[in-house]
Amino acid sequence: MIESQPDSVLPVVRDVLSKAPACSAVDAFLAQYRLQALKARCDAILERLDCVLIPACPRPVTLAELRAEPVQRNSDLGWYTNFMNLLDYAAVAVPAGFMANGLPWGVTLFGRAFTDQALLGVADALQRATGLPLPGGKRLSGQAPERVARDDRARVVVCGAHLDGLALNWQLRSRGGWLVRSTHTAPHYRLFALAGAPHARPGLLRVGDGGSTLEVEVWELPSRELGSFLTGIPAPLGLGSVELADGTWETGFLCEAHAVDGARDITDFGGWRAYLHACERRARC
Repeated sequence: MIESQPDSVLPVVRDVLSKAPACSAVDAFLAQYRLQALKARCDAILERLDCVLIPACPRPVTLAELRAEPVQRNSDLGWYTNFMNLLDYAAVAVPAGFMANGLPWGVTLFGRAFTDQALLGVADALQRATGLPLPGGKRLSGQAPERVARDDRARVVVCGAHLDGLALNWQLRSRGGWLVRSTHTAPHYRLFALAGAPHARPGLLRVGDGGSTLEVEVWELPSRELGSFLTGIPAPLGLGSVELADGTWETGFLCEAHAVDGARDITDFGGWRAYLHACERRARC
């Protein structure tokens, strides 16, 4: 139709598609291979990032500029957005203020595919922080949600053999996990040395009275790996909600209450690593 009825096509579309005959199928496939190679490099960069913040566009353009050079001006406006479609990333644009000339300005948050809800949570927090009015002059009211939506990563609190450098830490690292931070629990837990396992292991138990803060680590791994990790946890251990010293809650290792009957209470050591070091010192003596 472009060749037989060029006047029936929108001029901007016609100008873009008129270049197609110069490109072969081989060119198209080579371009796709190149794109996939670049995506692999970009995915590796995004692997450890929550999201990326960039300008929404290089600069606003006037309607006159758009009429004069529609293709070029649209390309300019898409400088920070076109690549997201090509790389299959999630993104959300957020108002960020006004420039000196009075025109509006915004930013874009983008991340891995399927992290939309997490990006919307960050965008909500950013918009509340700027305090900019909504369309119609309205403003965001109320407090931001206490729990921000998670992305495609899951966090796990570990307190024993899965700690960094210990016997079972490989189960996290082999699933693409990494250490987020070392911290402590809220002062509501006790730690017990459990018996009857190939690897020495502790049992973390939440108690009503007499609890203490204990050393733990927060690890993060792809959510798709959480199922296989969970099925490998032997009884009487399991995953539940663990309260941390800063008042936040994360999924972590807990012990069934019946399993601590007759087990050694090692809470006073402050954590599993300190307990192991004490055992090593006694063995050397």
